[in-house]
Amino acid sequence: MVHLGPKRPPSRKGSMADVPRNLLDQIKAFEELFTVDTAKLNEIVDHFVSELKKGLSKEGGSIPMIPTFVMDWPTGKEKGAYLALDMGGTNLRVCEIILDGNRSFDTIQSKYHMPPELKVGDSEALWDYVAECMEAFIASYHGSIEEVEKLHLGFTFSYPCTQYAINHGILQRWTKGFDIEGVEGKDVVPMLAKAFEKRNLPITVTALINDTTGTLVASNYTDPSFKMGVIFGTGCNAAYYDTLGNIPKLEGKVSLPPDTPMAINTEWGAFDNEKVVLPRTKYDVQVDEESPRPGQQCFEKLISGLYLAEIFRLCVLDMHDCGLIFENLDVTAFRKPYCIDASFLAMIEMDPFENLSETEELFLTKFGLKTTEPERKLFRRLAELIGTRSARLSACGVAAIAKKTGMTEFHAGADGSVFNKYPFFRERGAEALSEIFNWPSKKQKDHPIKILPAEDGSGVGAALIAAMTLSRQERGEKVGFDVIPTD
Repeated sequence: MVHLGPKRPPSRKGSMADVPRNLLDQIKAFEELFTVDTAKLNEIVDHFVSELKKGLSKEGGSIPMIPTFVMDWPTGKEKGAYLALDMGGTNLRVCEIILDGNRSFDTIQSKYHMPPELKVGDSEALWDYVAECMEAFIASYHGSIEEVEKLHLGFTFSYPCTQYAINHGILQRWTKGFDIEGVEGKDVVPMLAKAFEKRNLPITVTALINDTTGTLVASNYTDPSFKMGVIFGTGCNAAYYDTLGNIPKLEGKVSLPPDTPMAINTEWGAFDNEKVVLPRTKYDVQVDEESPRPGQQCFEKLISGLYLAEIFRLCVLDMHDCGLIFENLDVTAFRKPYCIDASFLAMIEMDPFENLSETEELFLTKFGLKTTEPERKLFRRLAELIGTRSARLSACGVAAIAKKTGMTEFHAGADGSVFNKYPFFRERGAEALSEIFNWPSKKQKDHPIKILPAEDGSGVGAALIAAMTLSRQERGEKVGFDVIPTD
């Protein structure tokens, strides 16, 4: 039997009886384009497994598979107060996490706006501003800086980095709107440490992490059944623990037993950059070719929140240009790339009215476009198809890591706007997993592998990894390469 993925109950989807034949034919065409059946899911998973292994090899592959030097699982007994800093694209978030040694914690946090001019300015100004915010946070909650003892920081720096130790990271390239000279190709930790020293802040950058790794560690800390961290949001990513014996590219660089755990930041958005197996449509090809980095992040461009609405927009424009919809209407405003985001699709899917009146209002107020009810039903089905494909392809990554590691029963901690806010994403992903593994029940509660909401990776996870790293250092254990590069 071929599975097409979950569909909305008929009572909410509405009747197609009044939809003209030409639009029905278009719906069928989109269903053929965007449906990923069970056989295709399994084909993708098999190729995904081989690509994960290739990324760990000495030769490497499209999926970076970055060793994070997080080489312990949390015990749940971690105690103490640790700082966490998350440098996002819009805000800085500073937290103090108090771990109680019993798999629970308390959090104090503050957010600070990131001035746009700092994102394209001078590197010293950037790090000085970060230090200024850290100083303000400490002053708010601890009083006099002089009376504060040494503080250990977990720094969530979710930009592509090459790491040769847990407390070092060489920036490969800026993303999220940053474009600051003098940082790419250099270790960001000494830059931040220098800014702390200028202000006499008693802060040591103990761990530099990616938010996905933090999500994994934070989720496992609160519940040891969590063995994977995944992000389904503006972008996508996953982290899991492998062992040193399964990481050929670290041979000769880290002299530890082969069964030593190592958290891997997969950066799996780059899966299938070679375009071997993913079901790319002409719209996906257009999105890729018109993106700032064509040919890169091919998996991400099919499933992440940044691109879902753009795929939808291109489909709608294609229908208009073929004379199927928006007859005699000016669609100029709708031609602007990325003029809608994933929330636009989510609102269409969640429209509760039979005549889809909320969708009607959406197109009218945002773009001045009057829509007919048959057009709106077409848009609803198109949004469902694009959203369902995203969820089903996302499940392929989870299944691939499960098969690669041999894990058969675990929870994956998930975060990100698509996972948390996009309608039916979780249910559609769960159904795809049941098809891949041929589980007898379609109900997620009966599945041995579940994708569930994660703990705060950039806050709790960063603090935990700082605590775990400090413990390793106190025991005299390695937190990086045997020989640290000097250049």
